[in-house]
Amino acid sequence: MATRRKIPLRKCVATGEMKPKKEMVRIVRSKEGEVSIDTTGKQSGRGAYLSKDKEAILLAKKKNILAGHLEASVNEEIYDELLKLVERENLSK
Repeated sequence: MATRRKIPLRKCVATGEMKPKKEMVRIVRSKEGEVSIDTTGKQSGRGAYLSKDKEAILLAKKKNILAGHLEASVNEEIYDELLKLVERENLSK
């Protein structure tokens, strides 16, 4: 009998949806207060997950959701990088 592997789920901070971790992107705040995109999902620090879709990223930007969850200011460049990352992934599908 084959055992089924448990798929780790994470909650999108913008939409509130529960999705598999692979369908999300993690944004992390380091101890120094620096905010960055964690493509590996393993960097140390406080993390927040966003769905890999344009609407979720734009909603998070509009409502400044990431800044609240990470308790740090989030630069515009982070949102621009997230949008580029989503565009690349959509092109590779």
